[in-house]
Amino acid sequence: MRKIIAATFVSLDGVMQAPGGPEEDPVGGFEFGGWTFHYFDEVAGVAMEELFSKPFALLLGRRTYDIFAAYWPYQKDPIGDAFNPATKYVATHRPDSLTWENTQWLGEDIVAALRRLSQEDGPDLLIQGSGELIQTLLANGLIDEIRLMIFPLLLGKGKRLFGDDAMPAAFKLVKSQATTTGVIMATYERSGEIKVGSFATQEPSDAELERRKTWK
Repeated sequence: MRKIIAATFVSLDGVMQAPGGPEEDPVGGFEFGGWTFHYFDEVAGVAMEELFSKPFALLLGRRTYDIFAAYWPYQKDPIGDAFNPATKYVATHRPDSLTWENTQWLGEDIVAALRRLSQEDGPDLLIQGSGELIQTLLANGLIDEIRLMIFPLLLGKGKRLFGDDAMPAAFKLVKSQATTTGVIMATYERSGEIKVGSFATQEPSDAELERRKTWK
């Protein structure tokens, strides 16, 4: 069994677009590319090293693949040394244009392919970026673990991590840490279905019953 892990930089208002630099993804007129840069410290660096210290395969949407394939093969650093030899599974309609070493097409049915891969033996499947792919997987209940680095910023408009189609599910916090710059690093694991309850301590009033009729 292989876990599918989404590891994502995100702002307080849920934006994940172009964390690495101004030219990374300016689609839609996004003006704040590189918003994570001034928040990295030694604590965050250690967390990143830990993330890539175990064997993994990358799981990428097409836009993130294009960004990574134009950058990481030309870098000589620990992240490039981890990304380049790793198997890359890519969701795309243009499989013939996948040129980065060790890249495989997920096929026409992404969900079926990932259900199959997650049942096989092998390293965990690590999602980087790939917001649209993440939303597809959340809608199908396929993400086992979410690792967030939450930055103390409001970015306004931009591509967001969570949409409206996620399959409802409960997660549990298994690890958390704050950096010296105020970034919250939190790891959540899937933990079953959502449980609901009520704080009401007495029978509803007539006004409350009337409100319920109008709020359906």
